[in-house]
Amino acid sequence: MTHAPGTPSWVDLGTSDLEAATTFYTELFGWTAHVSPEPEAQGYTIFNLDGTPAAGAGPLFSPDQPSAWSVYLATDDADETAERVVRAGGSIAMAPFDVMGFGRMAVFLDPSGGAFSVWQGGSMPGADVLGEPGSFGWTELNTRDLAGSKRFYGAVFGWTADDQQFGPRPYTTFRLDGTAVAGMMPLDADVPEQVPPHWMPYFVVEDCDDSAALAEKLGGTVKGKPAEIPTGRFAGILDPQGAAFIIITPQR
Repeated sequence: MTHAPGTPSWVDLGTSDLEAATTFYTELFGWTAHVSPEPEAQGYTIFNLDGTPAAGAGPLFSPDQPSAWSVYLATDDADETAERVVRAGGSIAMAPFDVMGFGRMAVFLDPSGGAFSVWQGGSMPGADVLGEPGSFGWTELNTRDLAGSKRFYGAVFGWTADDQQFGPRPYTTFRLDGTAVAGMMPLDADVPEQVPPHWMPYFVVEDCDDSAALAEKLGGTVKGKPAEIPTGRFAGILDPQGAAFIIITPQR
């Protein structure tokens, strides 16, 4: 699968307990785990769905780092993207570097502090399956700065903002050449200030209620009961190590 620059192309988990996380996600999504044999990969694991790469997981870089999912956006040139990030007011958290011939990546912060990564594919272009049950299907930025985020991501990736109103809350769909690629919504007012803006991954499931119940059985936490939204039925999940993600059964 090829990924156009500026579109989500990969998602991976940094976790405090890679073995336990592997057990949780393989049972929840039906993934198989393939551990990279290279010592420098530090156990980085590719999760396959029906034999094709769907997501990844690895250990945390430091013990004080929380377990969390990271969203990657495709780029043809990670170094040039880094220059655009800085020009647009963002910052570089991890400068572009090569990943053993698989590709080149970097980690950035948008002007409000939201972290995201980019992936310049080499032998590994990114996920080979998207939007199918058991795979990464959508991502949203939760932020306190809607206007600034529109300017930043528009400048860096060429996204345009399509604003809607979902009940009492505004919702923005980011589009690239007319195609929806990501979403954005405001952080709730009761979210503590120490919680930074963040990108949230959605994973597609066949039955949201069944998958939420399974996540709890496997030691995860369901944040609120499954509920209907205009695009389907969803639920927020914390895995046993505290990493947050959303599951969704799209409307058919």
